[in-house]
Amino acid sequence: QIYNAVGFANGDFDSKLGDVAYAVYVLKLATEIKGMKDPDVWANLGDAYRKFADGGNAQKAYEAALAIKPDYARAMFRIGRIYQTQGLSQEDIYLRFYNQAITTDPNYTPVYYVLYQYYYESDVSRSSGYLDKYLAAKGIDEPNACFMQAQMLYARGIFQQTINKADECIAASGASPYPNLFGLKAYSYYRLGDSLNAKSSFDLYFQKQKPEKIGIGDYKTFAEILLKIPGNETLAGTITEKAVALDSTENGKVMLLKSMALNLEVQKKYKEAAVWYSKVLLIKKDVSKTDIYYAGYNYYRSGHYQQSGSIFKQYTLKFPDDIFGYYMMGKSYWYIDTNMVYGLANYSFKKAVEVGDAYPDKSKILSQLIGSYKYLIAYHANISKNKEASLAFIDKVLLLDSTEQETISNREVIANLKISPAQVKEPIISVNEKGDVATINPVGSISTVSANGDISIVEKEGRIITIRDGVTTIIEKKK
Repeated sequence: QIYNAVGFANGDFDSKLGDVAYAVYVLKLATEIKGMKDPDVWANLGDAYRKFADGGNAQKAYEAALAIKPDYARAMFRIGRIYQTQGLSQEDIYLRFYNQAITTDPNYTPVYYVLYQYYYESDVSRSSGYLDKYLAAKGIDEPNACFMQAQMLYARGIFQQTINKADECIAASGASPYPNLFGLKAYSYYRLGDSLNAKSSFDLYFQKQKPEKIGIGDYKTFAEILLKIPGNETLAGTITEKAVALDSTENGKVMLLKSMALNLEVQKKYKEAAVWYSKVLLIKKDVSKTDIYYAGYNYYRSGHYQQSGSIFKQYTLKFPDDIFGYYMMGKSYWYIDTNMVYGLANYSFKKAVEVGDAYPDKSKILSQLIGSYKYLIAYHANISKNKEASLAFIDKVLLLDSTEQETISNREVIANLKISPAQVKEPIISVNEKGDVATINPVGSISTVSANGDISIVEKEGRIITIRDGVTTIIEKKK
């Protein structure tokens, strides 16, 4: 019996403690060397093998226990657990072993508990029935019986009754209620749309629960609740970051970040949403066009054009043959340089035209291509004073859409401009290997858009303008 006790202590499948290899060793001694015919020893050996991730030998040990004691419910149940780990394809087999265990010993509580959990998400009625049987067989030995009954009310969608039952459980618990009761109340209030009470309950839950038992879903839901209560945006962000840190998977982290971003976007807090969408770009190894779009477009529509241009610059680097990134980068810089005198958008729109002209089917990019042409029409007519270049882009627009009234009107105006060849001053654009774009403009200024989206402008008179992370700095007369 000493071998059995030591083996059980080290090989208990439901415990994270113990030396499982040693458990297998001493239990094999108990069965082989000593020739013990005790089914408990074989079942303990089966548990040790399961803990050792050796399902084949675990099943052989359980079958040996059944050979000694055919009505041994524990061994039947344990074999069922092995098959359940193999997925739904083995459902008929593991349910058969569970039902055999119940028929053999109607008071064997572990099988009721497993079936209560098994059906909790898919068949609440059956889950509730197994919970009742579990609690009836367990009696006063189940300390969380009240919580489990309240949790079942939640599963049935009876949220106010869940709250009432949880309060009843808390009142009956004395000084140390089960922490999950406060979490259950929080989720119930959340489902009822009562954000204030949901927040209060979550506050209590986080105070009373052990940190290691707070799950990713708890943080995610709490963040969603906080965003519905004005003034809690910073705390919601902190809570979401905790969930992200807790999740070990790229997909899980990305989903949490997108959830936060989407909640902010729905509230039309576009700049804040852009910040969270941008976090996705830092975590996701292979970002998609959509990933970059949401980050860039939310900066764009919140009026943060330098950050928008920077994000869409990433789009062009990742997808250089797609006109959209160049077009949106151009629009972003055009909003900064509305008079076009610094030529910030020149390179972007030139690249958009270069890429767009190469599309075999331009029907899907008409708005982007025509929009790029229109910028260049205006730039050449008003800044570089190159009437011929402006008219050439007008012809390109009308080739795509001969009824475009704005362009038709502009053609007549520009064709009648009195501009001499001596007035033509085209910008000089250069791009280095890093992707930094420098432009010497007709007005004498030099502008640079770096590969990471930072902007610097040196005016002819010496004034320096920089735009970085959305902050504009002007240095004039060394100040």
